Amino acid sequence: MATFLYNLGRLAFRRRHFVALIWVALLTLAGVGAASAPAAGTTSFSIPGTEAQKAFDLLEQRFPGASADGATGRIVFKAPDGQKMTDADNKATVAKTVKELGGGTEVVSVTDPFTTNAVSKDGSVAYTSVKYEVPGMELADSTRESLEAAGDDARAAGLTVDVGGDALEAGAEPGAAGEIVGIAIAAVVLVITLGSIVAAGLPLLTAIIGVGIGVSTITVLAKALDLGDTTSTLALMIGLAVGIDYALFIVSRYRNELAEGRDREEAAGRATGTAGSAVVFAGLTVVIALAGLAVVNVPMLTKMGLAAAGTVVIAVLIALTMIPAMLGYAGRKIRPAGEKRKSSKEHTSSDAATSQKQAKPNMGTRWASFVIRRPVAVLVLGVVGLGAIALPATQLELGLPDDGSQSTSTTQRRAYDTLSEGFGPGFNGPLMIVVDAKDSDDPTAAFGDVADGIKDLKDVVTVTPPAPNKAGDTATITVIPNSKPSSTQTEDLVHAIRDKGSDFKADTDAEVLVTGTTAMNIDFSQKLNDALVPYLALVVGLAFLLLIVVFRSILVPLKAALGFLLSVLAALGAVVAVFQWGWLSGLIGVEETGPIMSMMPIFMVGVVFGLAMDYEVFLVTRMREAFVHGESASQAVVTGFRHSARVVVAAAIIMMAVFGGFISSGESMIKMIGFGLAIAVFFDAFVVRMAIVPAVLALLGKKAWWLPKWLDRALPNVDVEGEGLRVHDDPAKGSDADEDRELVRV
Repeated sequence: MATFLYNLGRLAFRRRHFVALIWVALLTLAGVGAASAPAAGTTSFSIPGTEAQKAFDLLEQRFPGASADGATGRIVFKAPDGQKMTDADNKATVAKTVKELGGGTEVVSVTDPFTTNAVSKDGSVAYTSVKYEVPGMELADSTRESLEAAGDDARAAGLTVDVGGDALEAGAEPGAAGEIVGIAIAAVVLVITLGSIVAAGLPLLTAIIGVGIGVSTITVLAKALDLGDTTSTLALMIGLAVGIDYALFIVSRYRNELAEGRDREEAAGRATGTAGSAVVFAGLTVVIALAGLAVVNVPMLTKMGLAAAGTVVIAVLIALTMIPAMLGYAGRKIRPAGEKRKSSKEHTSSDAATSQKQAKPNMGTRWASFVIRRPVAVLVLGVVGLGAIALPATQLELGLPDDGSQSTSTTQRRAYDTLSEGFGPGFNGPLMIVVDAKDSDDPTAAFGDVADGIKDLKDVVTVTPPAPNKAGDTATITVIPNSKPSSTQTEDLVHAIRDKGSDFKADTDAEVLVTGTTAMNIDFSQKLNDALVPYLALVVGLAFLLLIVVFRSILVPLKAALGFLLSVLAALGAVVAVFQWGWLSGLIGVEETGPIMSMMPIFMVGVVFGLAMDYEVFLVTRMREAFVHGESASQAVVTGFRHSARVVVAAAIIMMAVFGGFISSGESMIKMIGFGLAIAVFFDAFVVRMAIVPAVLALLGKKAWWLPKWLDRALPNVDVEGEGLRVHDDPAKGSDADEDRELVRV
């Protein structure tokens, strides 16, 4: 592996014009394709194998043309103080609004609140529902604008009007300002770490090119593959973070190679062969974690994972080829590690200066030496601290965000609150009961029995009369719970109806299915919970095998996996404390606490595991390299920190800055993901990798690198340490040879 990447790095350095041209051409091609690509269509949310999905599919079959998957909108009217919605003037105003809505394009139906009993008991609130032909993501902008403007006349007449429903869903908008701040912080960290603007600019440039290609490709395929905006946001978030980090490690190793007196082409080859090997395996762990989301069998999650994994692959390829090419263009503008501002005449004395610099222990060396002297105290403090932060995760409640989690400044949130005030919180999350009486002797009687039986259940406010289809073999019943959609009481009601369904089946031969947005969310959460353990076993198992090959050790990969579990549990605990309990929520703009997004645990496991293994590979491979080259186990830990700690810390800060930039998003899901990933990187990089890892390695000593002989013989030798590159050590290749290389520099 190291030899192949070494040759690839030297080739890219020499043929930099060709390499740069290829990547610029790919970026241009992807950009042109994205600009001319058709607009993304619906991002269908299907959950195969669940009751809610089965009911939804049955509706499509038995109620053709009813647009079961069509968007819905709600216009909520509130009368001024002292008036009622049933007053003649207010009634006429609402009737005018309903008529205008009914004449719009893509509209299937509009309800009249005065004929559908959609007026609150005190008469202060009324609402009208609009049904559309297509899902919310497929609605034309003009249709959405018409819905938003429908209440203008009513507002002018003195009514308070707000609009809710998924018809207003236009996709997640990441916080652009936050992203810019994140990139700016990354730029500052890179300049400090790499010592020059040119060196710092290379990781940013290549990461942006990689993300540009990845996100543009997703845009091109969005229509054909049913990819939503959240997919692009995730690819942007992860692609930018790993793209900067992978390039940072190679450029940093390149400067170290220059400091050892190697010419620039040789240094580029060495950096690609050693740090590049770590990049390959770190990238593989991220790809395994993201692609493994397919195990959950939720199409939306699978597509998100594969798209983000594709962006990571692009980031790896760019780091291995474009970075060496850019190093060739940069020439002497990138200085050896430890060299500040020296003239070219002073370059010949750099070896002595570097030796003097290395004689003085840096911060990484001092920290590693401290941990080795007190490994038990550091280990206990790290584990207990993360364990305490993880405690809130035991109270984790899962759900999916709805209009109730929106900002109070949005019309959706105001509509949600007004409906809760006028009709009760359950009106924001009605349950749809689908009764399949095809095998029943008396379908009509079966429909009535089901409706009557549901009325007797706890936490039920309203049960509408059954609405049969034309064939008379299937009917829908709407149930309004007494609790808000995300509450445990509503979840209990869904399970109670389903439990009672077996009695209905026995008595009437009719099958009762529960669906609707609330039931979908409950089933989605349950499916993710059920898939978490198999997913964790698959991802951690594959990565464990991969790390055994990389480190040629059993205990090091085991320690890496256990450390990851600790950091991800602590991160989940922090997410629960902020987004569910409301601790410090004002600092990041969380206006409404509630259940944690259903996909958050499994999503964090996937993404954080991949990123955690990045730091493990980058840090520990340098320790392994020192150990293989003859250093003692303890000294190898110190050597690894001396060379890698500064860069790993910089990489973690960059990732935190990039992820933290998404906290400014107005979309609660993106905000939660950004915070969760940022805090997880903090815990994993600074507590697990910087403290717990060296403490454990110090306690294990040589045993950390133990591998059974039979397994050692069976495993392929991937040579991440660059042992095979020793054949290229030639005293004749020194800094003097670099002068000849500079003749081809542009």
